[in-house]
Amino acid sequence: MTRGIHLPLLAALLLSCAARTAAAPPAASPWSVIPRPARMQPAAHGQVRIADGATVAVTPDTSATRAIARQLIARIAHTRGLHLRLAARADPRAAIALQLARDAEVTGDSGYRLRIGDGHVHIQARAPKGLFYGSVTLWQLLTQTPGAHGPATLADGLIIDHPRFAWRGLMLDSARHFQSVADIKKLIDWMALHKLDVLHWHLTDDQGWRLQIKRYPELTRIGACRKAVGPDAALTGSPDKPYCGFYTQAQVRDLVRYAQQRFVTIVPEIEIPGHAQAAIASYPELGVTGQRPPVSTNWGINTWLYAPNQHSLKFLENVLDEVMALFPSKYIHVGGDEAAKDQWQASPAVQAQMKKLGLKDENALQGWMIGKIGAYLDAHHRRLIGWDEILEGGVPADATVMSWRGVKGAIEAAHAGHDVVLSPSPVLYLDHLQSDAPDEPAGRPQVESLKDIYDFNPIPDAIDASQARHVLGAQLDLWTEYMPTFARDQHAIFPRLAALAEVVWSPADSHDWSDFLHRMPAQLARYRALGIDYADSAWAPRFALSAGSDGTIDVALSNQTGQGAIHYTTDGHMPTAQSRRYDAPLSLPGHAATTLRAATFADDGFRLAAPRTRRIDETALRTRRSDQLDTCTHKIVLRIEDDRPLHGPRPFYQMDINDMCWLWKQAPTAGMRHLAVTVGNLPWNYALWKDAAGVIKRPTAAPHGALEVHRDTCDGPRIARMPLAAAARTKLQTTLHAELPPLTGAHDLCFIATGDPTQGLWAIGNVKLSP
Repeated sequence: MTRGIHLPLLAALLLSCAARTAAAPPAASPWSVIPRPARMQPAAHGQVRIADGATVAVTPDTSATRAIARQLIARIAHTRGLHLRLAARADPRAAIALQLARDAEVTGDSGYRLRIGDGHVHIQARAPKGLFYGSVTLWQLLTQTPGAHGPATLADGLIIDHPRFAWRGLMLDSARHFQSVADIKKLIDWMALHKLDVLHWHLTDDQGWRLQIKRYPELTRIGACRKAVGPDAALTGSPDKPYCGFYTQAQVRDLVRYAQQRFVTIVPEIEIPGHAQAAIASYPELGVTGQRPPVSTNWGINTWLYAPNQHSLKFLENVLDEVMALFPSKYIHVGGDEAAKDQWQASPAVQAQMKKLGLKDENALQGWMIGKIGAYLDAHHRRLIGWDEILEGGVPADATVMSWRGVKGAIEAAHAGHDVVLSPSPVLYLDHLQSDAPDEPAGRPQVESLKDIYDFNPIPDAIDASQARHVLGAQLDLWTEYMPTFARDQHAIFPRLAALAEVVWSPADSHDWSDFLHRMPAQLARYRALGIDYADSAWAPRFALSAGSDGTIDVALSNQTGQGAIHYTTDGHMPTAQSRRYDAPLSLPGHAATTLRAATFADDGFRLAAPRTRRIDETALRTRRSDQLDTCTHKIVLRIEDDRPLHGPRPFYQMDINDMCWLWKQAPTAGMRHLAVTVGNLPWNYALWKDAAGVIKRPTAAPHGALEVHRDTCDGPRIARMPLAAAARTKLQTTLHAELPPLTGAHDLCFIATGDPTQGLWAIGNVKLSP
């Protein structure tokens, strides 16, 4: 799952999904619906007007159909300001009719038909799930025009729709950072409006046990709390106040019911045998050594594993009894990933047991343990699903494999006859930033953009048509090490969730990036109406500066997708769709400061991205942020949030945590005699396991080290040295200053922080040269 620093479909449907024959691009969608429906037939003419007070009728009149109708009515009122009412009985004159019919000409329980014509809208399905999805499509039809309010007019036509895959999911990590019940309910609502149907809930890990288990109260009394390290201190208000949180069983039952009403299945994950440090901190006898570790504050791969014995197995069975009583899902996720087996290898008792069982190695021992749990789940009519490492030690025949280390695990599992779910890193990992813009939050800087996710193929080329039936679907994974708040979660998820929704719902032959982008403005407007704090990174203006002639500065503007028009101002006002349109690079004076503001707009004036601001003057060419510098190595590159100040905005730094070293290539050093560098002093909270040997520790004679600057190469002449002792005395960002020797031309500058990163991680914020 690269968390370390390093429901089967019909066979005929899946076979059609696996087709790889080239086809002409599909026609543009007549309606702005995401995910794109399987079949759309707009009529040549005709329309239906939906007015305030129009009625919604259901057939048959059941609690399920009325619940779907009420959700639809509430959703339309909230996002469109159009107030409909539920008919007291069947009404042939109703503006909207929702009908369940066993003989409906649809595909599967999730399929539906939506017909607009003869003065009303008729949605038909075989099962409530399909009726719900039809109602979601109708809601999207009524909210196609950004900003429209009140009565709506729909063009006549027919939509016949069903999903491509049965598993259309999102994984939520509540172990690293905790989300409130109210926020998870919002997420479930938003998932359902993308026609996703699986919330994979990661509830236990080294950094926290988040689920109440009544038989083992210490799991939440001890295991749900950890020391507040790094930005966590801002959440608790003090480094001395622990970071805590768990879900009571009553809260879980409420969430499960809430999800069921929106046709979302919650699949719980209880990690086995690794990522168990919080559990062992609660009950040390579950571990190999008998010692009690703290609940981990370190991101990465910790080495505390459950002891592979009957005591641990009985504990896990008892836990699973309560888990299964809470979650009616067919699947129970048991983790199985990143189980660093150092303690197993060092334990005579474990080695003796492995020999007694006739197992060749520790991977086989993990397979034995997973097999025991799989048999227990099978006896209770549940199915085991685990990360792709479960393949390494032998896996139960009916186990489902979730492939995260690329798609190799999916290919191997499908070839062996196992069902698979695709969630490969890095493309479906939402802790990867979605752009290289300077205002992105913390995370992994390797960009996985909206288009990267849209282009993902859930059926790898190495899986043939006969094996494609084992591909249940795909999911996005939200690992929350660097997402301490729900606002950050939303930024990471949306709008990338829309791309994944279309990948797993829509037919493969309807895949069209340009058409998807054409439908996105309406989707963004829905996000705003729903209160989703989405990222506009795909449309945000970027500023590229270069030296012009006669002391001017050339500024090129662009955005990631190329969609929309960029409008800008230089007079301090915020840009609107009526502001000057960017068509060619700007030439601005270097001797005077210009405040350049730019925003992106669709053709109809809808704002695709909020304004971005850049101060343009001669110093801008002589300044670099850490994300504009190269890291000297590329082992574990992260964008990290400072842990101070506790209140208000905190700076971000980009660096390879293995090596406190940065490069400014071809810095404009001619005539520059002064250097200013802002630095931050961050806590080391990383568990690198085997990668720890790669951490570069440079000797230093000064307390807390020094920041050295070398010319041309990192082994080249040292041209500046700035002690870090004064900066270490404050937890706030500090600016260091140094005088430079006379330099001509441009030179590479190498910035090196001496000392041991694990004893104090120094990070560069920005670097500025001046005469």
